[in-house]
Amino acid sequence: MPIIVNVDVMMAKRKMSLNELSEKVDITLSNLSILKTGKAKAIRFSTLEAICKALDCQPADILEYQPDKK
Repeated sequence: MPIIVNVDVMMAKRKMSLNELSEKVDITLSNLSILKTGKAKAIRFSTLEAICKALDCQPADILEYQPDKK
């Protein structure tokens, strides 16, 4: 999929653990892990907003578009 999720990068920059982000965003660890590993097929804007608020970043810091190489 050409959308790359960089939640782990932002978590590292903010020195925040998966557990801490999970509590701040009020999302289960398993769902956050699915998002972090890039296996998610969708994300709600409310979830994206909560993640951006918790990590003090912009959506573009979390989501990146990389076209498929052919």
